[in-house]
Amino acid sequence: MDVGEVMERHGGMSTRAALVRATSRAEVDRALADGSVVRAGQGRYVLPDVDAAARTAHAMNGVLCLTSAALHHGWAVKTAPDTPHVLVPRKRNVPEHLRREVVLHRRDLGPDDVSGGATSRELTLEQCLRLLPYDEALAIADSALRHGEHATLARAAALVRGRGQRQAARVAREARAESANPFESVTRAICHGVPGLHVEPQVTICDAFVWARPDLVDRALEVVVECESYEWHGDRAGFRKDVRRYTLLTASGWMVLRFTWEDVMLRPDWVHAVLARTVAARARALVDRSLPVAA
Repeated sequence: MDVGEVMERHGGMSTRAALVRATSRAEVDRALADGSVVRAGQGRYVLPDVDAAARTAHAMNGVLCLTSAALHHGWAVKTAPDTPHVLVPRKRNVPEHLRREVVLHRRDLGPDDVSGGATSRELTLEQCLRLLPYDEALAIADSALRHGEHATLARAAALVRGRGQRQAARVAREARAESANPFESVTRAICHGVPGLHVEPQVTICDAFVWARPDLVDRALEVVVECESYEWHGDRAGFRKDVRRYTLLTASGWMVLRFTWEDVMLRPDWVHAVLARTVAARARALVDRSLPVAA
């Protein structure tokens, strides 16, 4: 194998010692000189297409973790971090100039805890479920399920003990593969904080007048919550279709709430207040509906 092949087998990152063992010192020096490998740190090399976050982690003899690891594994997140999260061994001495470039975490890892320059999928989920805010953890867990990681999520939640155990169990219980994206996941997380509101994603509503599959549905309260993206309608025909769908849902007795990305991500307290007020109003309406009509 040449140096490039060895680097590919190592996930695009390797040490000089490992490359020299697999090829030769002269071949490694030639690859470094012609730019087919790039020096990331003392005795640590990466392929040129390795992203900046992974390159920084490798330079520190660390791995990506938490949100940065989730992105590395291809999972969607609520918000990409401005500074990568990097995990290093507990006693690793990290130079000050590198510490300024990352959010530093410390933990000793075993061989099975690392995968291609990041914490393994299982450890990534374990840390995200335990350490991140609920809405961020739910967005990542939903995305992991969309990628088929059902067993991984269950194992990760079972591994959490002590700090964060209750939240990890809650996130694993509430995670849904049907949630289409972090926008919907974060909206659902806000809904989970509203007493009396029990929504599920992508529930089909069908009667003689309307067929719809809204983003979030509470069947008991007959409440629909839609996560509105300007780009999603695509064109005038898509916009017209959605308007008609909302009209038919309302005519069939459903309460339809529509929230924008800015509402959910930047004004979550306002969204929560609107949802709470809606639950109270719908509960009163359902009670009134059940009362006998006076003769």
